[in-house]
Amino acid sequence: MRAQLAGPSVDDEDRLEHAVAAKQSQIVHPQVGGFGVGQGPVEEGKHAHGDTVLTSMGFMPYRSPLLELPGPIAAPDGHPEEGVPWHWGDPFAEQRTAARGAVVIDRSHREILAVTGEERLSWLHLVISQHVTGLAEGTGTEALVLDSQGRVDTHMVVAHADGTVWLDSDRGAVATSALPSGGKQTLRDYLEAMKFWSKVDIRDVSDELALLTVLGPDADRVLDSVGVSVGSDPYSVVAIPGGFARRMPWPGRHSVDLAVPRAELADWWRRLTDAGARPAGSWTFDALRVESLRPRLGVDTDERTIPHEVNWVDSAAHVAKGCYRGQETVAKVHNVGRPPRYMALLHLDGSPEITPETGDPVVLGERTVGRVGSVVQHHELGPIALALVKRSTQPGAELLVGAEDRVVQATIDPDSVPGEAPAPGREAAQRLRG
Repeated sequence: MRAQLAGPSVDDEDRLEHAVAAKQSQIVHPQVGGFGVGQGPVEEGKHAHGDTVLTSMGFMPYRSPLLELPGPIAAPDGHPEEGVPWHWGDPFAEQRTAARGAVVIDRSHREILAVTGEERLSWLHLVISQHVTGLAEGTGTEALVLDSQGRVDTHMVVAHADGTVWLDSDRGAVATSALPSGGKQTLRDYLEAMKFWSKVDIRDVSDELALLTVLGPDADRVLDSVGVSVGSDPYSVVAIPGGFARRMPWPGRHSVDLAVPRAELADWWRRLTDAGARPAGSWTFDALRVESLRPRLGVDTDERTIPHEVNWVDSAAHVAKGCYRGQETVAKVHNVGRPPRYMALLHLDGSPEITPETGDPVVLGERTVGRVGSVVQHHELGPIALALVKRSTQPGAELLVGAEDRVVQATIDPDSVPGEAPAPGREAAQRLRG
């Protein structure tokens, strides 16, 4: 069990949060009802990072061809994973197989950019949050695009193979324009605007490549059967015909992403299932992702989220690297060691047949202390959720989660509470004071 947060007093915490919010409010951050650069309004009631949001910018609802096969159940309309199979008839059995055997999950709704050119690494190093100047071929990482206040715009998973850096992200990835007018633009348009005279080329290859994920302790056996062998280190990458394979450290301990030619998606699916991988849906992926304390952008984050609050420092943001937008906030909070909120795993009371929804409040006594993110039914843990909560919120607190007629009791998993982070800046100041 991790150490509980010491935390400042409630009043100190409120002042810190208000200060951060005031600083962030200096730059317009349109989310709902805002405008992209040269585009129409964002659809009211939609989240700026959702799959069908910003339809005025060209993002259309996606439907995987695998939904035409016998058996899959599509995700509900408006669900973050809309467009791919939600499950294949028995979501809990699919989760159990992912924990004990091997499953394959259709994640073909993700967007993929390809960055090539001799300056691809040195240029990316300047515009994303991760240190990538030395990213060797056959390796990968995770990275963010932040706005000037250090708030998260986009999360990407990175792979470097065959002279190409592949960036895959949730469908509809956007970034805050660097122009004085601000506003949102597609991730590709943002990167194009930041090219200047760099010798790089950026292509949207989402129509060419589709992502599948193989999960479970038998994943390597399945992959060996189809001729794919990936290194054992996290983020190891290998080129495969027409795409790449990348080992991931989440969700769970055995996960490999396959970026395959979109025209061959059904064929790869058949080969993997014939090799012993059970078809599973996005429900399984989300259940293991939530268990692994891994956020989904736009679901577990809001317009104020900074990387430290959702475990993206170290994995996706470099605290010492300069020269990228938002770096000042990343370094400052790292040196202070106290982000305003943290992401907690909530165990929900499963006795009522209701669950909270994304965006619902987390309430302690008469005070709202957080917001609900992903909500899933886990095959072992039951109903669970991720939530962003104030730093002073302790695991033993009696919480109410939800709104209107869907309020349930909840407790924080103590192992999800981060330990008190080192604060180099505070320690240095104390040494100076003697």
